[in-house]
Amino acid sequence: MDHLLVLLLLSSGLQAEGKHNSTESVRLVGGDSRCAGSLELKHQGDWKQVSDTHWNLKKAAVACKELDCGSAVSVGWREESSDRSVWKIKYDCVQSGSALRECARSDSSSTIVNLNCSESVRLVNGTSLCSGRLEVKTNQSPQRWSSVCEADFDQQDAEVVCRELGCGAPSVLQGVHYGEVEVPMWTKELQCGGHESALLDCRSSGSDINVTCSPGKVVGLTCSEPVRLVGGDSRCAGIVELKHLDWRPVINYDITPETAAATCKELDCGSAVSVDGKEESSYRDMWRVSSDCVQSGTVLRDCVTPWHFHIALNLTCSDLFQPNISVSSSMDGDSEAQQQRFQVFRGSTFNISCSIQPQYPGGSFQLTFTSSNSAHNYTQPAVNHSAHFLFPAAEPVHHGKYSCVYHVSVLSHNFSSESHLLSLAVSDLLLPPNISLDGDSEAQQQGFRVFRGSTFNISCFIQPQYPGGSFQLTFTSSNSAHNYTMPAVNHSAHFLFPAAEPAHQGIYSCVYHVSVLSHNFSSESHLLSLTIIDPTPFIIRAVVLPLTLLLVNAALYLYCKVLTRLLFGPLTEMKHAVC
Repeated sequence: MDHLLVLLLLSSGLQAEGKHNSTESVRLVGGDSRCAGSLELKHQGDWKQVSDTHWNLKKAAVACKELDCGSAVSVGWREESSDRSVWKIKYDCVQSGSALRECARSDSSSTIVNLNCSESVRLVNGTSLCSGRLEVKTNQSPQRWSSVCEADFDQQDAEVVCRELGCGAPSVLQGVHYGEVEVPMWTKELQCGGHESALLDCRSSGSDINVTCSPGKVVGLTCSEPVRLVGGDSRCAGIVELKHLDWRPVINYDITPETAAATCKELDCGSAVSVDGKEESSYRDMWRVSSDCVQSGTVLRDCVTPWHFHIALNLTCSDLFQPNISVSSSMDGDSEAQQQRFQVFRGSTFNISCSIQPQYPGGSFQLTFTSSNSAHNYTQPAVNHSAHFLFPAAEPVHHGKYSCVYHVSVLSHNFSSESHLLSLAVSDLLLPPNISLDGDSEAQQQGFRVFRGSTFNISCFIQPQYPGGSFQLTFTSSNSAHNYTMPAVNHSAHFLFPAAEPAHQGIYSCVYHVSVLSHNFSSESHLLSLTIIDPTPFIIRAVVLPLTLLLVNAALYLYCKVLTRLLFGPLTEMKHAVC
């Protein structure tokens, strides 16, 4: 059934990401559009064709990007009648992010590169050329790439996009955030039925409307990249065939362990066991995998080049499924998935489970843990194709990445398969309480001082999170330790000491205890240091010093009075005072 598909043009204009200012130095000629044809490059003032028999879609994607076209759809080469002056592109230079013209060197060849880029659709920032955020360039906005609102996109639309890009069927369709605020956009409504060969072949309403993509999510799409093994004893053994526009065998030339491992991984068949070649009766069209292109996380389709050969790659994988890893906690709702990241509360019991689809009996699971400063392995036998690793109390040392590795022996061969990584964060359920001192005290750099015999009060309080609970005031000194407990009233408690004594000198802290969902939790404040001092020296200073000043002033007065009388006599005392 037809429905509306809304294409969103950000008002600021999304230009080609990482685009080099090089539309005048790269072009495709002789094709059906500006995004298809023979690749030509202008370098050092000369336009020349580009030659290379090892171009793959990864290399082609660089050219498509510089041309401000969409995704790379196909790459090939043709033979001219004679050699000519051409440009060859250094692949390691392109990988570093340089523009094509910066990676060109002059050569002579008769082999010319042909490229086909999509004109109006591309997937960006994905793990492969068949995954990423969907962007579209419409005829009404030829200089802008627009994003597609998730709310107006479904499986039928995804099938059209994957078909246009030369990828397999849609496998993952989800929304991705482009920002926290709603961005006003001009849109063009398209009515897609799902059978079209290109997205812009959809019928158009012919009118622009002004809307926003709420709640700020645009389409993220992953298309499948079909690989299969044929003619073997199981689904994980046989001749490797890859579909890129059409199904072809992969040649066995220059196959590295990384390439074999990547193939088994794409097939969900564990690890590679053996690699050899099977000779065909005649030369035929095949795919060649560029070994320097295959890296961790790279899919084979991005790294193939069309080739004419007669020996196909015969691969045997361990036939193990990928195990699953999951986490659960003793508290309902205390583990939260955050994009492959889970959170458990400190002190709670949590369990990490490893499981795998039934294939072989027995085996074992190894739970691997890595953090910034440590690594551990835990092993348990597989019981009913699963194992459970229990952690009685979550602590900060449990913060890190976990994975499950399944090990099994089949026909005297040992095989293993690893799950995806699970990132675990441990956080505090309770905020730390505060501790303070009231009364006749004096704050010092090393703590508080209280006069002996005076009244003082230590208060414990915490920000409101849960009702009830209690406070425990802990006291430690060089020769004793005590605990005092009071219920929390309005999230606080006050511990009164009527008369400070030397026995009260030491270190205090507040510990808040509360029960949440039948589980007990606690949180401790910082430490408070208290010193008891004798008030006598302060009393002496307060009394003796003023009295001394008074006596000195009186003595000076009498001295001046006597001296004046001796010098001038009693009649002139008032007139000739010396002091």
